[in-house]
Amino acid sequence: MEEAVDAVRGSVEMWLDAAYESLLESGVESVRILPLAKKLNLSRTSFYWFFTDREALLSALLSRWKSTNTGNWIKRADAYAETVCEAVLNVFDCWFDDTIFDSRFEAAIRSWAQQSPEIAREAADDDERRIAALTNMFLRFDYKPLAADVRARALYFTQLGYVSTHPDEDLAVRMSRIAEYVAVFTGVQPEERELQRFFARRNLSAA
Repeated sequence: MEEAVDAVRGSVEMWLDAAYESLLESGVESVRILPLAKKLNLSRTSFYWFFTDREALLSALLSRWKSTNTGNWIKRADAYAETVCEAVLNVFDCWFDDTIFDSRFEAAIRSWAQQSPEIAREAADDDERRIAALTNMFLRFDYKPLAADVRARALYFTQLGYVSTHPDEDLAVRMSRIAEYVAVFTGVQPEERELQRFFARRNLSAA
């Protein structure tokens, strides 16, 4: 019986996934109940089993972004590391793994923020949360507060620059720059073993 009900109504995740895809494909204006119902081959009324209105769906979409991108960014900044280089490489996982940090989702939210002061405030709040996590990461390794803050901002806004500009950069070329990025952000040259662990997580080898 439950499966039959799901086939008629869908589920929270089905509606949210459809909204996510529409946001990425065409922006927030495309996230509307009737088009989503057609995409899912469900009735419009089935939407209201899970959400009170479109605003509730948009709120859930924003919460997913916060949980995925901001939540995982903070987790990587807080992850155990023996050295500051290893700590920065932990954060670099966000640059290369969309299951940790969804770059397309990030770009879509930033586009939405340009149309909505409320979403812009939400994005700005999350920026500060992410930067605070990076600042605390540098403070853990005894950087002075101003240095920790500036290095955190340099690291963070570099990532946002990649998200917003979508550079056509070969992966091998980008990987070849990793050690120098770490050195720029930390002032310390990473050790080979630290790089090897990072590259192993990407199923690559440090050249």
